[in-house]
Amino acid sequence: MTLLLGLDIGTTSTVGVLLDPERGIRATAQRPADLASPRPGFAEADPGQWWANVCALVPELLAKAGAEAGAVAAVGVTGMVPTIVLLDAEGRVLRPSIQQNDARAVAEIAEFRARLDEADILARTGSAITQQSLGPKLLWLRRHEPEVMARAHRLLGSYDFVVHRLTGAAGVERNWALESGLFDFRAQRWIPEVLALAGIPEDWLGPVRWPREVVGTVGPEAAAATGLRAGTPVVAGSADHVASAFSSGVIEPGDLLVKLGGAGDILYATDRPLVDARLFLDYHLVDGRWLPNGCMAASGSLVRWFRDTLGGGRDYAALDREGEAAGPGAGGLVVLPHVLGEKTPLNDPEARGVVFGLTLAHGRGHLFRAILEGIACGFRHHLEVLAEHGLAVRRVRVANGGARSRLWKRVTADVLGLALEPVREHPGSCLGAAFVAGMGVGVFGDWWEMERFLAFDPPIEPDPAARAVHDELYGVYRELYVRTAELMHRLARATAGETGPCG
Repeated sequence: MTLLLGLDIGTTSTVGVLLDPERGIRATAQRPADLASPRPGFAEADPGQWWANVCALVPELLAKAGAEAGAVAAVGVTGMVPTIVLLDAEGRVLRPSIQQNDARAVAEIAEFRARLDEADILARTGSAITQQSLGPKLLWLRRHEPEVMARAHRLLGSYDFVVHRLTGAAGVERNWALESGLFDFRAQRWIPEVLALAGIPEDWLGPVRWPREVVGTVGPEAAAATGLRAGTPVVAGSADHVASAFSSGVIEPGDLLVKLGGAGDILYATDRPLVDARLFLDYHLVDGRWLPNGCMAASGSLVRWFRDTLGGGRDYAALDREGEAAGPGAGGLVVLPHVLGEKTPLNDPEARGVVFGLTLAHGRGHLFRAILEGIACGFRHHLEVLAEHGLAVRRVRVANGGARSRLWKRVTADVLGLALEPVREHPGSCLGAAFVAGMGVGVFGDWWEMERFLAFDPPIEPDPAARAVHDELYGVYRELYVRTAELMHRLARATAGETGPCG
């Protein structure tokens, strides 16, 4: 038996899969992961929890598959990008990770924009200077946690950290580098003036790896902790949204993925890099292909927050039923889902969530549906940016945890006005990670072999009767941000020092 292990270090859960190259998925398992927001705009996680989850998942997966550790031919890891994990010289984690959707570095973002040529940085890195950029966050740490930065020795991303724990090898995968805002993708080097402004030396970063590159093997300590066989090859891995797009069959130019995860990702395959300040840019796993994409800071994490705080103890299926009863337009409610600031296409770390149009006639189901519709409106905004570049959508795939919700898929299809092809029983990014591991050790010889592991449910067709309602409310959604942005910024600054609840 030959198996490939894929691990996904996600916002709300750590997920694992064992892939049989001949027979497909043999086992899946997951463990919850916590996202902490100790102050408004903060988004942090515990890398120790990620590692503990990995150590628990591997034995569970092997038991489910009825396999021994020796059957695992290679390991691939994917995860959130670009997170900040700081290690000391002994490899100890110095503080909670700062997540990709963290919006604390407002002043530092303004300083980076003032001191650097924004157009030049956009052209060289593929992304604008935003809350996604790591430079401002690192400068924030220099100013607010100098004792941590004085002990820092290594900077890693989420999946790079797990690879490091498995192998002892230090480095970063190329999409972490590209999305960090520290890397010149045209010259293929770190940008000295950005590193200098962030206050970090280049040797914190290590080499930039390609996804299928074997960076090391599972060490003895990691083998004892996880149950893997010492000496098992481990590849560099992939950014989670890139792996998810690939493992959903988004390969040909014009293919689109709507990823209903903890954050809201939308990815479009092209054969050339597309640089636009309102989008991010990633390498596709397939050489010569690119993935211009967007990411909204809160998607599934906002849905989970609603369930846990206002959901009245109901599970998602019950909330779906209430949301369906509310009907298209949610009774005239409009939600701006910017509860962690907003990344693309707004690039506004001081954006805040808004519930607009609330009346005593509204109930829980209306608000739940309005949240889903607000997230879908954010996806629609991204499609309008792509359309400005003359990029047409060939087909749309939908995947990740939110794709299990019939209502969320229906709402997304209706708001976008596009048919969605749900990837059947899709385990998410970990499937892509497992395939990348197989490419790294020669189990697979071609990226297009991914297609044989995919199956799709019948398309979700948009409802023409709902179109007029959504067109009108989408206009309100877009205008509502424009009209409230200044007030959001005033409120964000007025409460910047307050401690908020953990989310």
